[in-house]
Amino acid sequence: MRNPIQNRYDFVLLFDVKDGNPNGDPDAGNLPRIDPETGHGLVTDVCLKRKVRNYVQLEKGGAVAFDIFVKERAILNNLIDEAHEQDIVKSKEKGDKTEAARQFMCGKYYDVRTFGAVMSTGKNAGQVRGPVQFTFARSVDQIVPLEHSITRMAVATEAEAEKQQGDNRTMGRKFTVPYALYCCHGFISAPLAAQTGFSEDDLNLFWQAVINMFEHDRSAARGLMSSRKLFVFKHENKMGNAPAHKLFDLIDIQRAEGSTGPARSFKDYVVKVGAAPDGVTLLEKL
Repeated sequence: MRNPIQNRYDFVLLFDVKDGNPNGDPDAGNLPRIDPETGHGLVTDVCLKRKVRNYVQLEKGGAVAFDIFVKERAILNNLIDEAHEQDIVKSKEKGDKTEAARQFMCGKYYDVRTFGAVMSTGKNAGQVRGPVQFTFARSVDQIVPLEHSITRMAVATEAEAEKQQGDNRTMGRKFTVPYALYCCHGFISAPLAAQTGFSEDDLNLFWQAVINMFEHDRSAARGLMSSRKLFVFKHENKMGNAPAHKLFDLIDIQRAEGSTGPARSFKDYVVKVGAAPDGVTLLEKL
């Protein structure tokens, strides 16, 4: 088992999008996710974790202890079965095999020891509660999704070409948010890190991924997305020295003086930071 972190952390991530769709909703035709009661935009925790996983996969290239369990085209039960084929697991008594397989999965896969995983779908490797968790990100202001008609000067099949009667254009739609600043909150538990072996090296890689995850996730649909601010509250002990919600209230996001009308850049906002209470150190990572 790796040497786990010894401190609790809470963090606030600010990121923005310009002329893009930060997280499409498949139940709404891929429209940007939105809170229908308030009009604020949403980005799911699953979306953010996916970007962290992708960054670690690119950065580490599947190196020992930094492989990714939940990745594109992965067959999860095969990976769980692989754990049970290890000599260290085979040597255990029947009742201890699940725990040995769980420890193997935590040691091999970065995302398992970071975010946790359900690994009881094949040969049982147990369930892992990850020490790192995100909330949904919510936009600071209301968003107004825009719908754009687009054309492609080609069709996919000869049947489509005949149907178009020589006009090989295909129509489509794209949805964007002109601009939005999103705020996400996160938590890192030292007691849960002790169960998975989430270490200081893992933590540093996580901060690196959060800061840079949009830099290698570019696409025409996402527009310009950027991590803008990362505030980290480090507690002196494992259990924490202050409630998370009181720490999050120290980050105050306001419209900049002279900024009127809809926000169209990060410069339209001012971020004010209060003083951290005793036993908590505020680190600005970005």
